Formats: sequence, structure tokens, C-alpha cells
Amino acid sequence: MAACGCSEQRQRLLPARLVVYFVLGLALFSPAPYLEVMRHLVEGLRGLGLLGNWRVPARSSLFRARERLGSEPLRVLFAATAKPMANEATPGAFWRGLRLLAVDGTCGDVADSETNEMAFGRPGSGRGAGRSAFPQVRMAALVEVGSHAVLDAELAGCRTGEVTLVGRLPRSLDPGQLVLADREFLGVPLWRAFTATGADLLWRVPANRVLPVTKQFRDGSWLSQIRASSGPVRDQPVVVRVLAYQLTGWAKGGAGGYRLVTTQLDARRYPARQLAALYAERCQEDVATDSKAHVPDHLDGCQGRVFAGYDDQVHWIRASQHRGHEVTLVLTEPASLEGCGSVDPGQLMLPAPS
Repeated sequence: MAACGCSEQRQRLLPARLVVYFVLGLALFSPAPYLEVMRHLVEGLRGLGLLGNWRVPARSSLFRARERLGSEPLRVLFAATAKPMANEATPGAFWRGLRLLAVDGTCGDVADSETNEMAFGRPGSGRGAGRSAFPQVRMAALVEVGSHAVLDAELAGCRTGEVTLVGRLPRSLDPGQLVLADREFLGVPLWRAFTATGADLLWRVPANRVLPVTKQFRDGSWLSQIRASSGPVRDQPVVVRVLAYQLTGWAKGGAGGYRLVTTQLDARRYPARQLAALYAERCQEDVATDSKAHVPDHLDGCQGRVFAGYDDQVHWIRASQHRGHEVTLVLTEPASLEGCGSVDPGQLMLPAPS
């Protein structure tokens, strides 16, 4: 709090540090209302007789305290805690010495208010008035596959495309990582931005992309090239290795062909069958990203009022992801304890708060 200039000169009923915990509690106990979340936070202190004359303040006081806090403490907190959490003993976290990450995007509804509509925008709709019932926030996230911890995230209004947001995530990549991504992100500029970090890539290919064979491997994969559709780099193709396979009975129950491209050009060192199996892990990340991207109902408190602005709302959601980190840490560590077997933390679920 001191680093963000939030130190207080007088003692408050809601000091800034408590408000930070309150914001994290909003994420942990969502969709519980404001007052119930605060009661959850202080219940243990009350049982120990440490609350004294302190009382749970009114909802309006909690709202003003969040507004007073602003976004910077949450921004700093997220940046300080968004780190890889899995180790090599964590099931599904590494493959051939590479840490597995995934990128994905999603949208979440926020409260139907004029302030939120101005900040985030409202998507169109083919029904009724021709617009969605709620404004929406768009998020792109970089997620650790083994722990489902969010390592980086970019959020904006619904008019900002996922590709634009994903283009800001390479800042959090390093060599020794393998990044999985869906087909909408495959393009030469984004591919070059990610590979410039030293990370390896395994991305799905759009159905209409033509990938001619320049060299065939025994495992059925082949070398090919991808090119930018326009611009000065049109004549500077990127060499990739292509994997093609069929999946039946997956996801929605249908059969379909998949094509993946990867920076891993050595077919002996990186077998095609194993790479195809790895991509199935990304489907779990869809679920993890959607759950972390959900915008809690507490934004209803912004209706009809000017909150601390678009930036504060965005970083509140980022703080929600930070709180998911702490939950993931609790799940990841015991998962490999003696007597518990080899449990994938991604398969563990938390019960809803009572």
C-alpha cells in the first residue's frame, strides 16, 4: 500500500489494506453480496475476540472505500503474484522439459448501466432491439496448463478483438515454455511476436488455411510455410511443422479433423502423436479461462453511479484472477503429497460458499 501511495494518515473503519482483502473476497465468494463477503472476512477475528467495537459498515461505505482505493494497488498485486506455480512433479505441467502454457480469450457480462456501456461497449444482437442485454468485457489470458494459474491477462471493452489483446501477452513468455493456442490466433505477425521470446508454439490451424508439403516425415507430419496475407513481410514465410489428425467423440460429440502447426521441427524429438495429445490439454484451459474471466455480479453496485472508472473495474477483475492463484496454490501443493496419489490439480474443484 505504501508503494502505491495509499498510506493513510488517520485510522479508518475501512483502511485501505482491508479494502484490498475485501476486493479479493468479492472474487473468492462471488456471487455473494457485499455485506456477506465482509462478514466472511472478519468472522474468524470475531471468534478470537479481536474485532473489539469494529462493526461491518454499510454497503454504501464499502462502495466508497473501493472507489477511494483505486486501481493501482490491485494492478501491483496482480503483477507481483502472477507467477508460474507448477513444478515438474505437477501432473500435466511439463512436457519434455517445457512448461505448458495456453492462451485464450473470452467475454463476460457486466451490469446493464450507462456507465458500463460507455466504458466497455455493448455487442450487437440479431434479436429485439439489435443489441445485447448487457455490456461486455473482453479478456485474453496466458494460463499455466498444469495449475490453471493466470500468468498474465489483458482486458478491454468488447469492441477490442482477442487477437489485439493476445498480442500484448508475449511480454510474459520465456524460453523453455510451450504455448498452446486456438486457430483464431494463427497469423504471421502474432506468431513472430511469440517466437521472438524463445518460447515454442503449438497452435491450431483454421480450416481454410492451405499448408503445402515441403518435406514429409514418417510420423505423418510435414514441413510447410505460413505467410502474411499482406504487407512487407508477405515474401518472408515462416517455416512450421504441420500435424493432421482425427478426433471422435470429443467435446460436442462429433468427429472432426484437426491440424496443428508448431515451431518444433524435429519429428524424432517431438513425436506428432504426443503433440496432438498435448493439444487436448488446451480444451481444459477453455474452461479455466472462462471461469476466471467471469465478471462477478458485484459490478451491479456500479449502476447509476460513477465508479473509479474503467481502469479500476478492469483491475478488479485482475485481482479476481490473483485470488484464483491463491486457491490454485492450495490445490497444487497437496496434490502430490504422499498418500494422495498423483492428482491433476486441474481436476480439483472448490465447493460453492455456503
